[in-house]
Amino acid sequence: MTVAYAAPRSASSDVVYLLGTPTVMQDGRLRAVPEGCKRVLAFVALQHGRVDRRHAAGSLWPDGSDDRASGNLRSALWRLRGAGIDVIESDKISVFLREHTTTDLDELCEWADRLIAGSFDEDDLHVPNWTSTIAELLPGWYDEWVIFERERIRQRMLHALEVLSCTLRRAGRYGEAIDAAVDAVAVEPLRESAHRVLAEAHVAEGNVIEARRTYMRYRDLARRELGVEPSAAFRAWIQMCGAPRAMRPGG
Repeated sequence: MTVAYAAPRSASSDVVYLLGTPTVMQDGRLRAVPEGCKRVLAFVALQHGRVDRRHAAGSLWPDGSDDRASGNLRSALWRLRGAGIDVIESDKISVFLREHTTTDLDELCEWADRLIAGSFDEDDLHVPNWTSTIAELLPGWYDEWVIFERERIRQRMLHALEVLSCTLRRAGRYGEAIDAAVDAVAVEPLRESAHRVLAEAHVAEGNVIEARRTYMRYRDLARRELGVEPSAAFRAWIQMCGAPRAMRPGG
């Protein structure tokens, strides 16, 4: 199964895909990245600018000598160009993505930032075509620099999906609001705020029983996995959902 992302808003024709297996779209062609070059491409793409060659080499090959690491970096850059992938530029001091090259991660984060900041437009009010497993940043990679970036992106996406769900709910687009909240729950099943946003969307649509089921699923999961109860605020809110006032949309 693959994920189809919306075309970037920028005029860039070159895109580095980091969600899933690293690939590159260059000159309208999707190119596979040689196995030994994926980490270099991902590291440079995640730096959002120039990165010192010695820092890049030392981060990617920390166990060898500086000379060996520098040689590995030169070799990886040469293999990338040999594979027809010309999205990284370098000089004696630094390496960086070629001008007008973007990443699928950039586009996704810009979408999330617009929602979180409240500067979105109608085109942003759509659930991205992704899942918590397929759209994970570099799945199966456990380098420290990947883990840190993965968690940062995950938190940003969770906030954006919750904002999206609330915005759609207030607009009366209840089905889409539920979809967005379900995506947030899929990303982090133990996140209480995601479950509450989902329950609120159900209540707004008039499905109080579904909201209660959402609460009970989260309660059982939290007890089983963490040995804790849902927050008092969530418990109090769900207890009031049977009252007519609690069934009104909004809030």
